Amino acid sequence: MSVQIDHLLNETRHFPPTPEFAAQSVATPELYTDAAADRLGFWANQARELLHWHKPFTKTLDWTNPPFAKWFEDGELNVAYNCLDRHVLAGNGDRVALYWEGEPGETRAITYAELTAEVKRAANVLTKLGVTAGDRVAVYLPMIPEAIVAMLAIARVGAVHSVIFGGFSPESISARIDDADAVLVITADGGYRKGKVSALKPAVDEALSSGESYVRNVLVVKRTGQDVDWNERDLWWHEELASVDAEHEAQPFAAENPLFILYTSGTTGKPKGILHTTGGYLTQAAFTHKNVFDLRPETDVYWCTADIGWITGHSYVTYGPLANGATQVLYEGTPDTPHPGRWWELIEKYKVTILYTAPTAIRTFMKLGRQIPQKFDLSSLRVLGSVGEPINPEAWMWYREVIGGNKAPVVDTWWQTETGGIMISALPGLTTTKPGAAQVPIPGVSIDVLDDDGKHVGHGNGGLLVVTEPWPGMLRGIWGDPERFKETYWDKFGNKALYFAGDGARLDEEGDIWLLGRVDDVMNVSGHRLSTAEIESSLVAHPMTAEAAVVGASDEVTGQAVVAFVIIKFSHLDDTSHADIAATLRAHVAQQIGAIARPKHIFIVKELPKTRSGKIMRRLLRDVAEGREIGDVTTLADTMVMQSISNTMK
Repeated sequence: MSVQIDHLLNETRHFPPTPEFAAQSVATPELYTDAAADRLGFWANQARELLHWHKPFTKTLDWTNPPFAKWFEDGELNVAYNCLDRHVLAGNGDRVALYWEGEPGETRAITYAELTAEVKRAANVLTKLGVTAGDRVAVYLPMIPEAIVAMLAIARVGAVHSVIFGGFSPESISARIDDADAVLVITADGGYRKGKVSALKPAVDEALSSGESYVRNVLVVKRTGQDVDWNERDLWWHEELASVDAEHEAQPFAAENPLFILYTSGTTGKPKGILHTTGGYLTQAAFTHKNVFDLRPETDVYWCTADIGWITGHSYVTYGPLANGATQVLYEGTPDTPHPGRWWELIEKYKVTILYTAPTAIRTFMKLGRQIPQKFDLSSLRVLGSVGEPINPEAWMWYREVIGGNKAPVVDTWWQTETGGIMISALPGLTTTKPGAAQVPIPGVSIDVLDDDGKHVGHGNGGLLVVTEPWPGMLRGIWGDPERFKETYWDKFGNKALYFAGDGARLDEEGDIWLLGRVDDVMNVSGHRLSTAEIESSLVAHPMTAEAAVVGASDEVTGQAVVAFVIIKFSHLDDTSHADIAATLRAHVAQQIGAIARPKHIFIVKELPKTRSGKIMRRLLRDVAEGREIGDVTTLADTMVMQSISNTMK
C-alpha cells in the first residue's frame, strides 16, 4: 500500500511581481517554453551563451549508463578563465569583484584585474609545488579573499579542490584529506570569529600527525599574525606568491574534468565525498545565479552570506557570481559581531541590491526584533533569496516586509550539495510568489512528487521529491565509492534514472511545490504521516515565537508524539510563564492545523542545535526527547547547546 505525507497547513497569500519589475526582468517567459520544447537544446544554448569554450562541444548529454551522466563531454574550457580572464579582456578589469570586510573591520575592494593577477600567481605556486591536473588540494580557510583565490587557482591548473569548513575538528579534516588523497593543504594561521582569534593551522597540524597522508606541503596565509608551530613542509602563502612569475596562461580541460569534492555528513559511516565536474556545473551555476537573482552585473551589488566551506559558497559565492562578472560582498565574521546589526550595516555601506541567506538567520533576526534592521537604510535591496531549509511562511513574510520593505521579491530556493545548483525557485520577474513555497522547477529541470510506489501524487497531495531527468550541475558520484552513489540516490524506486533527494514535498492545488523537510523527519502520529516543517511553520506563525524545531518521539499510545523545541521572542519572555506559553502554542497549533498535530510537549529553549551552515540537527533533539545519550555534536556551531537544552528538560 502506498502512503502519502499528510498536508494540513494552508497558505493563501500571493504576491505577483510588480509591473515595473516584470517589465525589466532578466528572466523571460521564453526560458520555460524553450526548455519545454527542447530541454537538451536549451541547456546547450545556455552553455554556449554563458561560458567561453576553448573547444566547443558537439554533444550535450551522454546518459547511456545511468546514473553516470556526461554533459558537454567533448568540449573544453577553463573555469578560472571563465570567472576572471574573459571579464578583463572584455574591458571590465576595473569592476570590483569583491568587497571584502574582515570581522574586526578591515576592508579590501578587489577588482577583476587584481583578482585575476592574484590567481595567476597562485596557479604558478601550485605548479611550482608539483600540483598537476587531477591532483586533490585541501582548502581550510576563513572567509578571506585568499579562499576564493585558492579555489580558482586550483581550478585553473585542472586540479581538484576539497574545501573544508574552517571550523571542523582535526579528526574531520584528517578524514577528508585522507579520503581524497590530497597532496597539498592551503590554510591560515587563524581567522576571526565572534570577536576572537580562532586558530586554524594547529588543527591542520594535528590532522596531518595522525595516519599516513600524501600531503607534501602546507601553504599558510598570514591572517591574524598569531604564533604558529612551523614544520619542514610549511610555506607562507605571501612569500610563495612573491617568488613566482606574474603571468599564467589558462589551459583548457575537458568539460567532465573533476572540479571539486565536497564532503557531506552521512547519517551513518564516513562522510560522502560529492564529486562535481566542470562544464555542466558551471553552466547551471551561472544560469541560475543570473536568472533567479535577476542579476545585472553592471549595477548590482550581490551578497550571499554562506561560507565557502558549503556548497552555497561554492556555487553562489565563488563560481556563479564570478562567471557572471558580478560585484559581491564577502564578510568574514558572524552576524552579531561586534553588534547585532552588523549585516544591515554592511548592506547600507555597500548598497547591497541582492541578499541570499538562510531561514535560520532570518528567524534569529526575528527573535532579536525588527527595531535592529530598522535602524539602517536597506532601501538598496531589490531581490531577497533564501536557502538551506524550508522557510516558514511567517519568516518569509518578515523577510519581505522588514528587510525588503514590502517591495523586494523573495525567492526561496531548493537544491543540495548533490545537485550543484538551484533546482526549484521562483524567478522574481515571472513568478507569483507564495510565502513558504519553493514554487516551480527552474527551466530545464524536471521534478516530480511521487508516492512510495513511484506514482505521481497529483495536485493537493504530498510525497517524495524526485528529479526525473539528468541536469547539468548533477553530482557525478561519491568519490571512490560508485556503489554507495547508486544505493544512496538512485535505488529508491529500482530505477537508475530517478534521483531521490531524501526530501518530502507536496504539490498544491496549482501545482506549486512545497518542501516538507527530510523524509527521515516525517512523523507517524496515530497513523497520520505529519511533516515537521508544517508544524514548525504553525508555531512560528504565532507572534510569540521566533524559531521552532519539531521532532517525533516514541509514544506507546500514538506510535510517535509531537515534541517541539521553541525559541520565544525577547519581547514576550518577561511576563509569561513557560507553562502558559506552552499551553498557548499547543492550542494555536490545534486550531491552525488540527488536534492530531498538537504537540504533546513544548520546551522553551534559548537556542537550537545548528550546524555551522545553519541547519537544525533534529536528530540530536530526538535523542533528548526520547531520553537517549546525545549523539555526535562536533559539527554544531555551539557544542554546548545540547547541554543547555538537556538542563531545560529536567
